[in-house]
Amino acid sequence: MDAVVIRGVLLDFSGTLFRLEPGPGAVDGLRTSDGGALTAERYADLLALMTVPTGVPAHLPADLHDSWHRRDLDPEVHRAAYQASLAHPELGLAEGVATRLYDLMLAPSSWRPYPDTAAALRLLRARGIPVAVVSNIAWDLRETFAHWDLADLVDEFVLSYAVGVVKPDAKTFEIACERLSVTPADALMVGDSAEADGGAARTGCRFERVEPQATATRHDALLGALRAHGITD
Repeated sequence: MDAVVIRGVLLDFSGTLFRLEPGPGAVDGLRTSDGGALTAERYADLLALMTVPTGVPAHLPADLHDSWHRRDLDPEVHRAAYQASLAHPELGLAEGVATRLYDLMLAPSSWRPYPDTAAALRLLRARGIPVAVVSNIAWDLRETFAHWDLADLVDEFVLSYAVGVVKPDAKTFEIACERLSVTPADALMVGDSAEADGGAARTGCRFERVEPQATATRHDALLGALRAHGITD
């Protein structure tokens, strides 16, 4: 068992606690530019095109390149960038579909918790360990947690658009620790990105990475991450 007692836990959102999985019926009625039906698989592929580790998405209009890197600080920029990219003619979507797909991405029901998300949050609550969700995101996640009856298990939400800073900036994790009334040395950050979430280690936090797999194939990574730092039933 880890010798250091963890007194606060910071948790990433997408790819860690939840995954964007709208389900096969979510895109029913949406069409491609040639009149065909848009599938959930195609929607997932389109969003994957927007996920780039560096640079900008290939279909992002040139006038949005400069603002892309601050999308998680400004909801209007985030929407404009995603909608403009999804509406690019090369992606073959019917008129108006890009807007509907963006709105679908924000819908609480489009995000599915991992099988052990509730169990991990309840374990932390039972152990008296406060929890902060720390996410680079441009909208409020509280509705998503409430939709899945998990809102009461989170003590603080440190969301980039609200606090004005994005991971891996050390200030993000410092804000989270301050809100939980713990020192970084007593905190654990769990996330799927070694680059963004792993930035917590530079502040003195412990860090544990989980793979951002589909919810159907990742069963107990969160509980495993907690166990690795001495947090068990």
